[in-house]
Amino acid sequence: MTTGISTAPRRRSPARTFLPLAIAAWLILEIWLLSLVAGSAGGLTVAALLAGGLVLGAVVIKRAGRRAFKNLADTFQQAQQGQQPTPQQPGQGNGLTMAAGLLLMMPGLISDAAGLLLLLPPVRSWIGRRAARSLERKMASAPAGSFGDAFQQARIHYPDGKIVQGEVIREDRPGDRDQGPDTDYRPPIAP
Repeated sequence: MTTGISTAPRRRSPARTFLPLAIAAWLILEIWLLSLVAGSAGGLTVAALLAGGLVLGAVVIKRAGRRAFKNLADTFQQAQQGQQPTPQQPGQGNGLTMAAGLLLMMPGLISDAAGLLLLLPPVRSWIGRRAARSLERKMASAPAGSFGDAFQQARIHYPDGKIVQGEVIREDRPGDRDQGPDTDYRPPIAP
């Protein structure tokens, strides 16, 4: 008897295999660099670097959040005036700026360098374009009926995207609440 479920062992993706190793190597490298800086410049310097990164990251995140709220308010204002909201270009949003702030807030010199690099507008726009292209490729290559197709066919009862035009006519008469079409037996809804 076959159940339609494959019994072959699933192959692990390379990202799932190497991501824990990369994180462990990154943590070891961060600790090693901090100990090198502490040995040559002193522990107070390392503490000042970590505190400065924390403060700078908080300022960057706060500023990006304010800019995101302002963009949202401007979009709502344009929609209320009947104008079409202007779409943003990839890499112009605040997500990568907030990621830069989070990298700055994390303790470590490599994460601080990556956060400072991500604050540069050309680097941010390049990463944003690459991420948008990668997402578009994955969405286009997704098979029909998968999660990638869900954005194109987002209908509750008709997953094929068809819309059935119709009209509901209800005649309510005062005093006839106990009789009428709403009190008849209805079979349960089943798929």
